[in-house]
Amino acid sequence: MSRQLVAYFSASKTTEKLAKTLASAVGADLYEICPDRPYTPADLDWTDKNSRSSVEMRDPSSRPAITGRVEGMEEYDVIYLGFPIWWYLAPTIINTFLESYRLDGKVIVPFATSGGSGMGRTNQGLQGSCRGADLREGRCFRAGASSAELRAWVDGLEL
Repeated sequence: MSRQLVAYFSASKTTEKLAKTLASAVGADLYEICPDRPYTPADLDWTDKNSRSSVEMRDPSSRPAITGRVEGMEEYDVIYLGFPIWWYLAPTIINTFLESYRLDGKVIVPFATSGGSGMGRTNQGLQGSCRGADLREGRCFRAGASSAELRAWVDGLEL
């Protein structure tokens, strides 16, 4: 039996709810990806081209600092990676997280929340940070997705 982890970043707690439901539905461990400096509502203002999130997303090399590490990351076979969609991509803090570990042989399955877009170019933005891993196509969910809906999605992944 494979060991599974749900790792997530949630600037406004929307993705957190989904991540907790997924972890419970599949019996996975849960880990929150925490920025070194928490995002404020002003940081997340996508209409302000000078907001922190706007500046980070315009720079593909941006790697916001994170705190903490997953203990025993080498033991996990499957990592469900959750985040909000920002500008049709995963926030660059997700790249920071991925680049912090050796991912050889792991399966990475993205999942996201969004105010209206789909996964966009998410995998393109994550591919270079997933060295040695099998990056699967992800899926966008509404924040209130049910445990049964998430379980059915995972069952269809053929992991």
